Amino acid sequence: MATPTTDLEDAVLAEYRALPRQERRRIAQSASPDLRLRLAHVERRMALDRSPGALSSVLTGGKEMQAPHLDIIDRIYQRIAAGERLKVMVTMPPRAGKSRRTSRWGPVWYLRRQPDHRFMLASYAAHLADDHGRWVRNTISEHAPTLGIDLRYGSQAANRFDIAGHEGGMVTAGVGGALTGRGAHVAAVDDPFKGSEDAGSPTQRDRVWDWWQSVLLTRLEPQGSVLLVNTRWDDDDLSGRLLKEEPEDWIVIDLPALALTDDDPLGRKPGEALWPDRYSADDYARIRKSVGERVWWALYQQQPRPLEGGVWQWAWITAHRVSPVAFRGVDLTRIVVAIDPSGGDSATNDESGIVAAGRSAAGEYYVLADRSGRHGPNDRGREACLLALELDADAIVVETNYGGDMAKQAVVQGWEQLQRENLTNGRVAPRIIEVNAKKGKRLRAEPIAQLYEQGLVHHVGELPQLETQMVTWLPGLDSPDRMDAAVHALTELADPAAAAVGTSSYTDRRLSGRR
Repeated sequence: MATPTTDLEDAVLAEYRALPRQERRRIAQSASPDLRLRLAHVERRMALDRSPGALSSVLTGGKEMQAPHLDIIDRIYQRIAAGERLKVMVTMPPRAGKSRRTSRWGPVWYLRRQPDHRFMLASYAAHLADDHGRWVRNTISEHAPTLGIDLRYGSQAANRFDIAGHEGGMVTAGVGGALTGRGAHVAAVDDPFKGSEDAGSPTQRDRVWDWWQSVLLTRLEPQGSVLLVNTRWDDDDLSGRLLKEEPEDWIVIDLPALALTDDDPLGRKPGEALWPDRYSADDYARIRKSVGERVWWALYQQQPRPLEGGVWQWAWITAHRVSPVAFRGVDLTRIVVAIDPSGGDSATNDESGIVAAGRSAAGEYYVLADRSGRHGPNDRGREACLLALELDADAIVVETNYGGDMAKQAVVQGWEQLQRENLTNGRVAPRIIEVNAKKGKRLRAEPIAQLYEQGLVHHVGELPQLETQMVTWLPGLDSPDRMDAAVHALTELADPAAAAVGTSSYTDRRLSGRR
């Protein structure tokens, strides 16, 4: 039991709580034994308040695992408990501690902080959701004196219980099941699909979507928050459909097993493991070999790849991929950047394809980078020019079906802006090659797909979004912008008239030094 304190002592301890951690540590080291004991009690209470991870450490004596990706889930809970209304989607691989933090320690911590709030938890099966609810219930009951909350007598079922003396509590259900009773301030959905077969069924995907709209969302309080944590199985799973229907509403934290991009949420470099203390990059390499490419990309990399379409095949890409290290020994005769603009001029429209590729003296082709994204016309031109500078490209290929002269002008203005910012270092502006894609998309794509089939095209490193678009595209469908940009770049490089110096001769020496 804590020793009673005077009002003055309470004020001093309150001031102590507000100090930075290092300053608190310095004070504790110089304090008397009695005061040190009091400060230790304060630190313990502060840890219980701080985050789900800190609370779990206190209650388990430091045995609960913690990692940077779990810190992200902690911060989400902190923001929601502080009153923010959020829709957050976190995707990560299996065995990364997501369920333990999201569905167990998170609710315990939240209900301690907000005992008058209702917490709703759903998973793909009612028994799994009930298991989480039972764990939360038992943890609150076991540690009630420490947590400062307890269960209401007569309301202690695993799938529904209330907090004694307060309005709050927790309810659990399987996805597709009923969520009756009062509304929820937080709704957490932990893995809405059981596995690939479940997520691969259009009927089941529609069933989950209907449940999401007609059941879960209708139980939310007006300022309620939603936390969806899952592994990806299908491009049209719940996460995929939400990102198509309402991408602007969601905070998306994508945590693949191995980092894919330089803007990774954890600051990892491409290829670095999510939790190296638990699974190293070598461990994941063995897992990848065991589970196969489709499961690897969906379950571990959060890049679901549907079955192959009718033009490209996975093997044509994966069998001829080169690593960035191996690519260092390749001499390129030409490098181009290609732009396939979205169908409009707003950054909220479809993606603009921006892809760079090169050709070697041996007549082989290398896809070097994919900088596609939701760009407005000005940003699109600047991004293409920055990539051209980075790779020393001699030309920028621009499809003019949409926008006509505006597409070309955006590139010109982008280069001029970089010149004003002294970022071009006196370099000659890349030649702008305008392409009007009059042929059907299949007629344009098939010759390039044949180069892939012949093993003449190599992707430098992993380009997951571009590759997914290629292998899942079916003739007759609108072709995606990343794929179109790659086709434009490779078509320019494969043109016999353009093999050495572009579609017409250069009068400057921009290709000097290239063979």
